[in-house]
Amino acid sequence: MPEIIQNEGQEIVRVSISEAARLFGVNPQTIRRAIKSQEVTYVVVAGRYKINFESLVKWSQQKTTVRNKSNTKGIGQYVDKWKIKNTLYSPSKKSAKRLHKNKEDETQEVTS
Repeated sequence: MPEIIQNEGQEIVRVSISEAARLFGVNPQTIRRAIKSQEVTYVVVAGRYKINFESLVKWSQQKTTVRNKSNTKGIGQYVDKWKIKNTLYSPSKKSAKRLHKNKEDETQEVTS
């Protein structure tokens, strides 16, 4: 199970070696090599490696073979299924600006 830690308003997600391997469609030994060569950041909790998910994503995008495996065998194979097809729910620049403006207006009403 991924470990989520709040740190100064920022969430840090950490995953185990086996979870990382499944997510990115690679062998656990590949993840261990990345740890050994200090290509990903991690902590050791109760004798187990917990890898920072953000550093894992950056590492996977730098390595062509890992990126390709991630797209075919890992989490990347599901990305097309996640795409929002209904434009009503798809974030566009206009709707994002409108949403941001509405939040600002609500904040001003509360403080007034």
